[in-house]
Parts: sequence; C-alpha cells; structure tokens
Amino acid sequence: MFKPSPRRNIFLGILLLLVAVGVAIFDYAQPAAQGAGFFRRYLLLFDLPVLLLGIAAFVRGVWVFAAGQAWRPGESAPRVIPWIKRRRKGLLLSGTLLTGSTFGVLSAIAFRLPKPRGTQFVLQHEILRMTALVSGVLFLLGVLSLLLPVVLNVLEGRSFVSFVGARHVRATKSGFLTVISVLSISGVAVSSCALVSVISIMGGFGADLKKKILGNNAHITIDVQDQGGFDEWDPVLQRVRLVDGVAAATPVVAGEAMASSHTNTSGTLVRGIDPESIGNVIDLKDNIEVGKFDYLTEPDKLTRLPSGEIVGLGPGGEPFRKGPDFGGSYFRGGSPIDPAVTDVLRAPDVYPGVILGRELAKTLHVYVGDEVTLISPMGDLGPMGVMPRVRKFRVAAIFYSGMYEYDASHTYMLMDVAQDLFSLGTNVSSIDVKAVNGEGASALRPDVAAAVKREDLRVRDWKELNKNLFSALKLERIATFIILSLAIAVASFCIICTLLLMVTEKGKEIAVLKSLGASSGSIMRVFMLEGVVIGAIGTIFGVLTGVALTVGLSLYGLRLDPEVYYIDRLPIKVDPVDYVLVALATLTICTIATIYPAHAASKLRPVEALRHE
Repeated sequence: MFKPSPRRNIFLGILLLLVAVGVAIFDYAQPAAQGAGFFRRYLLLFDLPVLLLGIAAFVRGVWVFAAGQAWRPGESAPRVIPWIKRRRKGLLLSGTLLTGSTFGVLSAIAFRLPKPRGTQFVLQHEILRMTALVSGVLFLLGVLSLLLPVVLNVLEGRSFVSFVGARHVRATKSGFLTVISVLSISGVAVSSCALVSVISIMGGFGADLKKKILGNNAHITIDVQDQGGFDEWDPVLQRVRLVDGVAAATPVVAGEAMASSHTNTSGTLVRGIDPESIGNVIDLKDNIEVGKFDYLTEPDKLTRLPSGEIVGLGPGGEPFRKGPDFGGSYFRGGSPIDPAVTDVLRAPDVYPGVILGRELAKTLHVYVGDEVTLISPMGDLGPMGVMPRVRKFRVAAIFYSGMYEYDASHTYMLMDVAQDLFSLGTNVSSIDVKAVNGEGASALRPDVAAAVKREDLRVRDWKELNKNLFSALKLERIATFIILSLAIAVASFCIICTLLLMVTEKGKEIAVLKSLGASSGSIMRVFMLEGVVIGAIGTIFGVLTGVALTVGLSLYGLRLDPEVYYIDRLPIKVDPVDYVLVALATLTICTIATIYPAHAASKLRPVEALRHE
C-alpha cells in the first residue's frame, strides 16, 4: 500500500520516541495511585514497546537512506556522503542545539531527584543522571567543533607561516592524510581525557580519605608511650588551648577490649571522651546516624525508648523502629496493667551508654538500647591472678564515619567510665588537639610542644601518624601520571607519521615555496605549527571532555555499592592546577614530536623535489 520511504520511517521513529519519552515523564511526575487500574499501574511496560518501535523505525530510515534510497518516493537516489558534507554545518548545529536542550532539561530533573542513601539504588534515576551527563559532554563536543573553523580562520589571517600551517590542517584533498590527521587528534584527545579523568578520580579518593581521617582523628596528638597514661593533664590541656592556631582540645582515654553481645563477640578500640569538648575536635556528633549523643550522658533514657523510634538501619538503608514495650506503660506511670503480670515485670537495669561504629554493631547484631559486654584485660588481682574486668553497657547510638577501619573497631564512652574500665584512676591516655588549619598542623606542632613543657610527653601531628599512607598515595599519583603520559607520547607518534607523510606528499609545494623566497626556517615553522595545531586540537578536546566528565560526575554522582567499596558514590576532586599541568604536558610532548618532521621538510632541496616534474 505504501512505497518504502526513509523520510516516513525517520519521522515516524521521532514521533514514537517523543510519545515514549512523554509517557515516561508523565509516569514519573504523576505516579500511579493506590488502587489504580492495571494499565495505569503498568504504564511503563506498555511504553517500552513504543520506545523500541521508535528506535527501530528511526534506525531503519537512516540506514536505508544511507544505503542510497531516495528521500521521497519518485526522487532519484542521492549520494549520502556529498549530501552530508554539504549540510555538515547545519547538521552539527542542529545536533548541538538538540543535545544542549536535552542536557538542560535532564539536568533540571536530575537535581530535583532525592539522593539515595546506603545501598538504595533506583535504576531510573541513575539512567537519567548518566543521560544528562552524556548529553552535556556531547553538547560540549558540538560547541568545540563549531568553534574549530573559526579558530583556523583566525590563524589563516595572521601570517604566512600560520596561513600555510592552518591550510594544511584543514586540507581534505588527500583522503589518507585526512584520516591520519583525524586519528592523531583522536589519539591525543583520548589519552589526555583519560589522564584528566584518572588524576581527578585518584585525587578524589585521596581527598576523601584525608577528609575522613581529619574528621575522625585529632590534628595533633599529645600522649605517652606508657599504656598507663599520664596524670596532671589538666594544666597541659589549658596551656594547649591558649596556643595561637589551636581551635580546640579534649582529653581522651584509650584502650583495647573485647565486646560481646548475646550472639557474637569482637575486638574493639575503646575511647573515653569528654562529651562537652569532643564535638569541637572530631565529627562524632555529626556522624551519628542512629540514636542520640545525649543518651551517652543520660543512659536511663535507654531503658524507656519511645515506641517507633529508629534503633537501626537495614542493608538498603530502611529504618528499623522500636516496637511497643509490653511493660513500658507501667514503668512510665501510665495506665496500670494486670496485677498478676506486674509481679513478674521489673524495670530494665540502667547501664552506661556506648556509641558503636556501624560495622561493629553489625558484627555484634545489636541496635540502640541493646546490651553489650566489654571485657578489659586490665583487671583486678584475684586468687587466680589478674582477672579481666567485665562491665555491661547499653548501646546509646551508632555512628558512620565512612572509614571501615573506624566503623568496625571504635567504641566511645564517657571518660570516667573508661578510666574505671581500664583501671587508670584519674590518668588520661592522650590530649587530642584540633588546629584551625588542618593542613598546617605540622607548622603548629612546635608551638604546641613548647606549650606542653613536659619531657615525658610526645607531640605528633596527623601527617606523621599517617605518613606511609599518604606517601603511597602520592607515589601512586605520580606513577599514574607518568604511565598515562606515555600513552600521550604514543599518540604523538601519529603526529610524526602525519607530518612525514605531509612532507613526502607536499614536496613539490615546498620546493615552489623555497623558489619563491621562503627560508628553511619558515618551512620548519610551518610544519611545526601544523603539528602543534593538531596536538592543540586534540589537547583541547581531550582535556575539556575530561573536565566535563569529572565535573558532571562530581555533580550527579556515580553510584557505588557501599557494601563493597564502603563509599556510596565515586569521589572526584576538581583541581584546575592538575588540568593545566595535563594540558601543558600534552602540548609539550606534541611539540617535541614535530621537531624531526619539520627539520626534514626544511632540509628539502628545491632541485631534487622538482627534478621529475
């Protein structure tokens, strides 16, 4: 009934795609209500075949037209490549505007989406975010492609050297040389984009690790090597707080213990803290995700938690709430219950509170309000020798620091309770100091040491305590930079091949230019400029694409499984200094690659080049 028509297939495909996208947006904006009909509840399932048909119709129309079939029935079959060449500017501009508008719309929607928590993963949201990112990168590439002819036109109007070099770059008469030039630009672009992306990701991991270390540890630590701690610490604490550049300081009692619950046991690092000042030194209060910090100082509230309060989180971040308490209303002074039941009911015992790390709480299978037992090796002397000291506690809160080593091992309690657990009396293990500028803790350490005025105490900053870790990260970044720079060097070999082939093909033109008065230095600068332009185009495309990817990933976030990586999104560090270094390194390598071909072109003798013409 209908003759095959690429035009009809393409238009039908676009129409079906618009309908499918519109239905998907409608379903997202107006979710199906409870009790809606079957068709409304499964609207996206019916929308999927429409989307697939639209894609199939569009692809078939483009494929048939590219194969040489007429755009309309009755027209002569066109030559597709010449048609695309004639309309390449219009097609490029249309594609750039389309991707730009898509990027704007999807970004506006993506920024309104709720941020997932824990292992929560919504496939539609992640697809929308990644589509926005890809459309933004394509829009940037379109803009750069539109600006490229303008830049080459400016170069052509500056001088004889820039005119000839720019004309060589944009020449399309020799198809083979054009392909080699495109491959050279692509190789440099891909290598520089990979270098920018890897440097940003590695910098993000390093910055994320540094942030978590500074958030969970003191910038400067004052302690002794003796496990028994040190006394007369309060005057030292007051003097340290007066040092210029110190933001806060707090005493800490530290020790190791064995934690056990009704179902499991685990080793733990216990830290006794001062609740009034600990929040000024580390981010413990901000890291609490379940429970309350106030339960640490008011443990009696843990025996009568209100019904419905969140006491834990599931694997997917879903909250676990406390159920109704059978005898709670009686002990809270509510309505009386059956006297026969009250005879066997008693109020729960009040134990000191502890704050556990998320992974430690998982290992012990405990929630807020549950009992845990801590066993200290520093016990009392009995008939059988030293007996471990056993104390019962109740979970006041669960914290999440973002570092598995801390969440799986740390337990916080009040300082006086820890002193009693480890038999320290009034001694403390250390004084933790927070500097106003964490990066400048090394420069502040001598002033703190001078304020301590005690030979038995040692003063160390966080860089000294984590020296091996950050040295390894720095060495890894340098090694990665060097290895990926070798990839850029390999891509620059294509530039060498391109210029050598250009010298061979343009031998007659070089001889004519020299006969007309062009010097050998001018010919050398022409070919060096051509190589530099090829390298600069690849560098700009690659570096800006890498910057767009990294900035997009930092804004939209790439979801990771926190059960595997212990972070819920890929960390990215956007550092303009790194990007400038990558661009300079790439341009330097490409410039060095042009020296030999340009020197060979400058040494070409006109007589030898024109002998066989």
